[in-house]
Amino acid sequence: MTDGLTPGKNGRSAITAGRFLRRWFPAILLAGAVLAAVLHFGEIEQFAELIESARPGWLVLAICLQLATYASVASGWRLVLHRADSAQPLARLMRVAVLKLFADQAIPSAGMGGNVLLVDQLHALGASRGAAVAALLISMIGFYAAFATFALLMLLLLWQDAAASPLIAGLVTLFLAVAFAIPTFALWLSHRGRHPLPPALGQIGIARTLMQTVGEAPPELLRDRSLILKVTGFNALIFLADAATLWVCVRAVGQPLPFATAFIALIMASIVVTLGPVPLGLGSFEATSTAALHLLGVPLEAAFAGTMLTRLFTLWLPLLPGIMLLRLRKSA
Repeated sequence: MTDGLTPGKNGRSAITAGRFLRRWFPAILLAGAVLAAVLHFGEIEQFAELIESARPGWLVLAICLQLATYASVASGWRLVLHRADSAQPLARLMRVAVLKLFADQAIPSAGMGGNVLLVDQLHALGASRGAAVAALLISMIGFYAAFATFALLMLLLLWQDAAASPLIAGLVTLFLAVAFAIPTFALWLSHRGRHPLPPALGQIGIARTLMQTVGEAPPELLRDRSLILKVTGFNALIFLADAATLWVCVRAVGQPLPFATAFIALIMASIVVTLGPVPLGLGSFEATSTAALHLLGVPLEAAFAGTMLTRLFTLWLPLLPGIMLLRLRKSA
């Protein structure tokens, strides 16, 4: 029994878990990155061959588009932090965005690794813990709201081309359920604040830590519809930039295609990755994107090459600056 001021056993466990994460998380990230590179060295060799045959101008454009994705996600965080009186420069938040993507890649745990790092980094920059958690939650809501909207748009485009099938409609429906459930669960945790968890969940250390973290978000920010709408817009720009990256990469290997085709393939592959059990969508993204492009009229070789180049820019290339930024973070 505690007096309400002194942490009890559960409180000490949560604090210990938080300290453990902050101490060992960078080392775990580096180990995960090295392991990923070793396991997929064959893909890296394929990337080198593709770059040699690709048109350089298109590759430069792909890099610029990916930089735009980091600026977009960082702009969403910046809006939330500004509203919470914890404003931060965009350049600093872009570095955090690179680190978060690196964490999500190095430790594929449904994004939890990147979320832990995001809150920690924003707090280290001077934002309050509540503002940092609010940036995480509102960004999550905006991400799934934009994703769900584009999933419906993709289905409409396929229906107009008579390419929609019951399987695709079923996948989109299942994804919409997931896209609604995840932010709803996060908001439920936030509304509970620091109230005790049910006994079954209270015995799980991770659940207690998550509850304590989410409960720090200011409720007024989570009820700000205008703020959520703006953050959703920035997340929509991320999907559009990723679709444009796929479009550019297919063009880089000499194959013209409509932007709508690249958009459909990108969203379809992203849905499969979200619903699938494979970490980071390794293999499933490539297979789905290639198949979608080919079914929509892109030659198989160009579809595969464009998809692999896209994965280079969106998944593998950010590992390099992520490692450098993490090393700078450890030495700071």
